[in-house]
Amino acid sequence: MSRIGREWLFAAVIAVVCIGLFFLDLAPDPHAERGLHARGLITAVDNSAVRTNLIIKTEAQVLTVRLLDGPSKGEEIAVTNMLTGKLELDEFYEAGAIVLVEYDMLDGKPSHGMARGHYRLQMQLLLIGIFVALLIAVAGVTGLKAALSFIFAALVLWKLYFPLLLLGYAPIPTGLAIVAVLTGVITFSVGGLTRRGIATFSGSMLGVLLTCALAVWFAHAFNLHGAIRPFAESLLYAGYYELRLTDIFIASVFIASSGAVMDLAMDIAASMEEIKQSKPEIGPVEHIASGLRIGRAVIGTMTTTLLLAYSSSHICMFLLFMAKGLPAQNILNAPFVAAEILNILVGSFGLITVAPFTALVAGLLYRAKSGGLDTLGRVCRNDAT
Repeated sequence: MSRIGREWLFAAVIAVVCIGLFFLDLAPDPHAERGLHARGLITAVDNSAVRTNLIIKTEAQVLTVRLLDGPSKGEEIAVTNMLTGKLELDEFYEAGAIVLVEYDMLDGKPSHGMARGHYRLQMQLLLIGIFVALLIAVAGVTGLKAALSFIFAALVLWKLYFPLLLLGYAPIPTGLAIVAVLTGVITFSVGGLTRRGIATFSGSMLGVLLTCALAVWFAHAFNLHGAIRPFAESLLYAGYYELRLTDIFIASVFIASSGAVMDLAMDIAASMEEIKQSKPEIGPVEHIASGLRIGRAVIGTMTTTLLLAYSSSHICMFLLFMAKGLPAQNILNAPFVAAEILNILVGSFGLITVAPFTALVAGLLYRAKSGGLDTLGRVCRNDAT
């Protein structure tokens, strides 16, 4: 089978797996009753019960909504919008807005309606479609595989990892297994079942394992617990008292950095492959040294990746601290700030070490001159030409 044929076959397999994951239901109570959902147009608003204190609104906002789809399309329903006084959770509606409505059927009529936010699903699908189209337009089959890998990663987390945690599985071993699956699918889809793909996978997993070990050690050294994460306490109140929140926090550290680790590993492995093809007679020591020099250049920019990604999501928090005039030691010693520092620095450890890990593995792999890897490399080069 040609290289293009293998790429299309791999894309088809990932697409089938994604479809299977989409319909998979590992929720702790998959048979729990769920309400119907539909788009609804707000035709009238009753704010008489709403209490306003400066910019904070509480109590119930009653909406009259005409359902735009679903089994009760065209019917009107009274919808309650409970305002809790938390701006990050509440939405205040006006007539003419389109909302997502959750409701039950009672005697053939829609009832017990609840507003679940402005309707955004169509725009989200549009954005995903533009993203996938751009990937395919720029990178062809590789772009299609990248888009499928993106969807595959989202489905694995949503349909496998999160439900498994709720079912009581250990967060750290399960997280490592999930990262191994994602790393294998993504690296082998881009690098193929070649030395480059194997070097990328091996280097990535070595970096992730180091990140995991450091996260475990520093989480205990910092005296941090998993309840510092948003919604963690609410999760306990929902009845999941047995969840290991600290282990979930630790798993989030190496899962969050695994994408950047994988990216850097692929850069180093691809460079090592190019060096070997351009200079076949190069020795393993010189080959590894060349990979390390490339890694030094890349690490200079990659180490700020996690800093910018994580700190930018907490801009309002830092603005609040500055507005209150808190001393730097108070800010840095706060548990949620210390957790982000751990997240950034421990994840960066993985980024720094993945370059030498990948260079070393690639140097050893390309040193081999016989066996299955060499045969596989010749086949791939012949297909490429």
